[in-house]
Amino acid sequence: MPTKEVQSLLDHGVQIDAPDCVTVDADIDPGRIAPTARLLPGTRLQGSSTSVGPDCVLGEEGPVTLDHCQLGAGVKLKGGFFSRSVFMDGVTFASCAHVRPGCLLEEGASCGHSVGLKQTVLLPFVTLGSLINFCDCLMAGGTGPRNHSEVGSSFIHFNFSAHQDKATPSLFGDIPQGVMLEQPPIFLGGQGGIVGPSLIAYGTITAAGTVYRRDVSEPGQLVFGQFTRSAGKSSYNPAVYGDIRRIVRNNLLYIANIIALNQWYLHVRAPKAQGLPHAAACLDGATQALQRILNERMARMTQLNEKLCLSLDIAGRKFGSKLPDQPYSGQAAFVEQWKDCAEKILAFDPDTCAAGDRDHFLAEWSSIKGHNVIESIRSLSHEARESGSRWLQTIVERSASLGPHLG
Repeated sequence: MPTKEVQSLLDHGVQIDAPDCVTVDADIDPGRIAPTARLLPGTRLQGSSTSVGPDCVLGEEGPVTLDHCQLGAGVKLKGGFFSRSVFMDGVTFASCAHVRPGCLLEEGASCGHSVGLKQTVLLPFVTLGSLINFCDCLMAGGTGPRNHSEVGSSFIHFNFSAHQDKATPSLFGDIPQGVMLEQPPIFLGGQGGIVGPSLIAYGTITAAGTVYRRDVSEPGQLVFGQFTRSAGKSSYNPAVYGDIRRIVRNNLLYIANIIALNQWYLHVRAPKAQGLPHAAACLDGATQALQRILNERMARMTQLNEKLCLSLDIAGRKFGSKLPDQPYSGQAAFVEQWKDCAEKILAFDPDTCAAGDRDHFLAEWSSIKGHNVIESIRSLSHEARESGSRWLQTIVERSASLGPHLG
């Protein structure tokens, strides 16, 4: 006999194939589970903010635990654990997923089996293969389901450094251009990896088996090889940092893109969610996920600041009061400036940026009827897309400029 919580969903019209094999916690609101959703055996719903849109299917390949997640329409989560994350219309996951808090997957994004994500943002149609760990990343690129950015199977984004810090988020593409769905896709070959924090331009291809430790700033590049030093060993103290300028720059750009994406949700996606309960739930969940990502990235930079204090202390004991200019001047500048910079970044008001471009873009956006975000983007004129990208790029540049200046 089903529990009263499961019975409430059945009474609401939700399709539950084996009611005795589905668990629904008491804090689930039946009104947030669409009647055309289907729950297969082994599904567990928990969390008062959980919302499941029309025609979603949970548990086709194995048990699914859904914890404080928001799903759009037609989402298929075939097996795994999903926590405090958002899945827009048409997102699919194969079995054995492990999705931790702060993930945001936009329309048509898909993942194979055994994929691990945390604080990961995938823009529309981005596809991940199987056996992948892709945490602390933002990926864009591509124009549709047949021309999308892709990550090959057995790929790893290395997001924990030998210094034991996680100031390691990587940008694959960006927000100002990526949201317009007209950039070349990025392809990351299987059995490879990227060592964060990295910036990877549109049109980049990394060959299978490549582990890359740098940035790709020029579009349309093929990257291949291992990019490691010659084999050998040397003394190494993980508490001592080298030149941090690239680390800081890439982190600031990542933070700035998250701020820009949040503005995209508040000004652009919000009107399209009106009147659709599941879309409104996804919108709320997305803004919370982006705030969670911003908080995490700022906390990781503060942690970096603490570790740089130790690095400078070790250097001071070795060199005395006259530290070598490189790499320690940059470390000292970061330590001196970070607290004030962090306050400025958190207080930054994006509404002061490129109001003319924003208003021009939003004027045309508001004239496009319907709830479908993807079709609305495709309906935009070239001039509106350019205005929208300039608006978002100004947000990125101004917010990133608030970070420490290291020379």
